Amino acid sequence: MSTPIGSDVARVDGRLKVTGAARYTADHPVDRALHGHVVVSAIARGQVRSMDIDAAHAAPGVVAVHTPFAPLRLYPAPPGFGESYVPLQDREVRFRGQIIGLVVAETPEQARDAAALVTASYDEAPARTSLSAGLPGVPAQAPQPGGPPSNPTVLAPGVSSIDAALRASAVVVDTTVTQQPQSHLPMEPLGTTAVWQHDHLTVYSGCQIPPLFAVMVAARAGVPPERVRVISTFVGGGFGGRVPAWSEAALAAVAARELGRPVRITLTREQSMILGGHRSMITQRVRLGADRDGTLNAVSHESAAEMSTVGDWPLRAATDTTTALYRTRNLAIDQRLIPMDTPSTRAMRAPNEAPGAFALETAMDELAVALDVDPLELRLRNDATTVPSTGQEWTSRRLAECYRIGAERFGWADRNSVPGARVEGEWQIGAGMASASYPAHSVPGTVRMQLRDTGEVVVSASTPDLGTGTYTMVSIVASDALGVPIERVTAELGDSGLPLGAPAVGSRAAGILAPSIQSAAQALISALTDLAVQTVGSPFHGRDPAGLTYREGRIEAGADSATFADLLGVARQPAVEVVTPPAAPHDQSLAAHGFGAHFCEVRVNRYTGEIRVNRYTSVFGRRTRAQRPHGAQPVRRRHRLGHRRGAPGEQPARGERALRRREPRRLPGGRERRHPTDRRVVARLHRHRVQLGGSPRSRRARHRRQRRRGRERGLQRHRHPGPRPPHHPRQADRLTGTHGRRERDHRPAGLPPGDPGTGPSPTSEPTIWVPMTESSCNLS
Repeated sequence: MSTPIGSDVARVDGRLKVTGAARYTADHPVDRALHGHVVVSAIARGQVRSMDIDAAHAAPGVVAVHTPFAPLRLYPAPPGFGESYVPLQDREVRFRGQIIGLVVAETPEQARDAAALVTASYDEAPARTSLSAGLPGVPAQAPQPGGPPSNPTVLAPGVSSIDAALRASAVVVDTTVTQQPQSHLPMEPLGTTAVWQHDHLTVYSGCQIPPLFAVMVAARAGVPPERVRVISTFVGGGFGGRVPAWSEAALAAVAARELGRPVRITLTREQSMILGGHRSMITQRVRLGADRDGTLNAVSHESAAEMSTVGDWPLRAATDTTTALYRTRNLAIDQRLIPMDTPSTRAMRAPNEAPGAFALETAMDELAVALDVDPLELRLRNDATTVPSTGQEWTSRRLAECYRIGAERFGWADRNSVPGARVEGEWQIGAGMASASYPAHSVPGTVRMQLRDTGEVVVSASTPDLGTGTYTMVSIVASDALGVPIERVTAELGDSGLPLGAPAVGSRAAGILAPSIQSAAQALISALTDLAVQTVGSPFHGRDPAGLTYREGRIEAGADSATFADLLGVARQPAVEVVTPPAAPHDQSLAAHGFGAHFCEVRVNRYTGEIRVNRYTSVFGRRTRAQRPHGAQPVRRRHRLGHRRGAPGEQPARGERALRRREPRRLPGGRERRHPTDRRVVARLHRHRVQLGGSPRSRRARHRRQRRRGRERGLQRHRHPGPRPPHHPRQADRLTGTHGRRERDHRPAGLPPGDPGTGPSPTSEPTIWVPMTESSCNLS
């Protein structure tokens, strides 16, 4: 059997999702469920003086109305695990949108309508909502007790301060950037369904770490953690905002216990934005001092970030960016938090790295302009071979190689480096580049793996699928490790009652789960071999286990062969099972980060300021084989979004990325007839893109308007000539970006069939993502 890694594998949960059979939080059927709707504050800070709930109580279907004057009993969350306040336990208002009431009714519509009838009066107080008014703030604490400090200062011998180092530099740039708050707002709104049975609580809620979610709900409901089970089989997006158990989960749990019926609470979109955490607003100042040759002499990174008075996530923008990317003789980090009366802040999609890298890379570009040095060359001259803030060595760092390969692929040397010099119609076109860095977190993870007498392989872990394809990834790795068809592999995920698995945070899940599954597979083969030689009636009874081999779901020895289902049947066992122990953490004396380089060409409208992306190339240091168990179809989906993956030498030429080669049809007289799509592509290659009338979305809207106007005039309008239907094989190739080539095997050379490789290959090339032009994919 060929390995499914790199093969054309459909997502195992795809049919469930497209048919609506995948069950998200609000989809789990629950008998006699009540529905809750929260009431939120209309002021940012103060006290609730009174609440009028009479109209809500009298509304149809209302079962209960809870307020600070008639509260549900809740308890604080464990320190460091979510918000520091407990809703409905006092009359204090800490931020606008805080929960001050809960209406429970027979239907969600009745609960919503009754909640709108609740009115409140307040004693309002001034709210702290400005970063500048809260300066200087308080210094950020270390992310982990005993870990590296949040605000390190490293000075060369004889240098008294970072300001002195900057004054001694030949060239200094001083950059300040400010970023506003950002909300997660995933596809699935926040919600919880709570069901009590015999003093045990079952919670259905989309979350990123079900075991942690269970502990938090148990603490806030005042019950032992072992009595709480969290089921999160499908999650409609996470981004960090679904790690903690927010207040709606605790309210649903205690309301269900008090009312003796299941309670389901689903927040509205607006409520989800407020009550589900957000990325802090932040202002950053980066000062760079360099010698005339571009060598960095001093780096100072100061930040002031919003920190909600109700707690949760402190933003440390420089922690994993400025302290890791560039070599310098003098480094000073000053990260501060500003207490503010705002909703809870929360980790959000590269929580520190995204804002920190934006500030640092902006300053590096400005330094390149001040020095009249190529921005790429400036970064190469200051590539850090050790961690600048600690002197640690890296587990691996191939950033310089990513720079060089990306520049070659993108055509960086051919660009016009003069800002504003390239103009096409009303568009100014320019190119830029930046470094990429993200810490490689690793935590212990365990999985349970079973071989069943039905011939089925079951892999179980509490890790949820946020929509990133975890079900498919687990099935691919297990199929490859055991040599069985992927159709015979079942992944059980998203249940706190299952083994720990891996947290679905920090890009960790695949890197932790895949090696754990491979270890479990080896242990399972050993257990099956022992069973084969110990079972009376087995064709291998009494033999030396060393003489037995396992291949593609079978135990073999000489002419004898038996499937694991046959052996389990002879042994009269329903299954053989192993649970992997947690893996040992990596060497803490080494620093582990992933690195890469981005190259981008954009155009800006001179009159409207509209920005569009023309081309984008990213190159990353390749992970180990075990951390990349992607099949071809997930990769092709990325192709449709504009990404192309391959090794150097395999990328098509720039013209080939834009134009799918086809054999033209011949018309009488020898003239060529091309498909309408080819004519359109050629036009895009040789005419100003502005003449095409905007992005694919705007063109589709224009076509709809044209057809509507045609119908109004009583004319029969024809549809705009478009590409061939997706089922056409050549069109499918164009959509996926394969350009008629077979998917190559990315496995390192020298590995036996079925061996995915468990370590990095010293000769492997970096992973390259080369987005194609608009001609080959739909870029907005």
